[in-house]
Amino acid sequence: MIDSDGDPLDAHASPAEIGALAHLYRAEVFRSTAWRQRLDMTTNWAVVSTGIALSVSFASESASPLPIVLVGLLSIMFLILEARRYRYFSVWKFRARMLEIANFVPMLRGEGARIALDRGTALSDDYIRPRHRITAIRALGRRIRSNYGWIFIIQGIAYLAKIAIHPSDVTSWGQFLERTHIGPLPGWMALIAGAMFHVGWISIAAYTWRQEKADKGIMADYLHPETP
Repeated sequence: MIDSDGDPLDAHASPAEIGALAHLYRAEVFRSTAWRQRLDMTTNWAVVSTGIALSVSFASESASPLPIVLVGLLSIMFLILEARRYRYFSVWKFRARMLEIANFVPMLRGEGARIALDRGTALSDDYIRPRHRITAIRALGRRIRSNYGWIFIIQGIAYLAKIAIHPSDVTSWGQFLERTHIGPLPGWMALIAGAMFHVGWISIAAYTWRQEKADKGIMADYLHPETP
């Protein structure tokens, strides 16, 4: 049915439809919970790997800081893997959120069980043409701001501490550069590479944060129906 403005009217749901929606909601919540647990797994891997690397590097006076560098590279791999998982997690989270706002909120407000036909396209279209709800770069930025930024900061501080004060304090810039060399790679080049790495992840975090501040329309049709 169509109203005077040409928009479809809300259709009151039958008991069978309510039951189907309830089962669908349970399935989407289960999916989002499962993928959320997978996100925690990769973060745990990064934390444990960092702890092992710090233990090895500070275990003795002759221990090399190289394990900290290697675990930094490993954390990059974990970050990329976790960002990919986050993109899938956001699909199930979006669907569960849409079901809550479009169907369960009216019931909780005493407005009756109904299927909001005039605002159902966001969810129904997503089932017909599934797509990621977030870009890869924004997923990377979110995981950096949530977890990996702190991990990278700890790794950077530990690396500088190993170079500067362990097993003894450096007394000159030349000694500092001598300690930072990695095999055939001179110390100044290792420092530049490390600085570029940290500037890179900070830039991604800041850029995606600004993007998300500017984009608030992911669920605007449901949260603010008066907004055009």
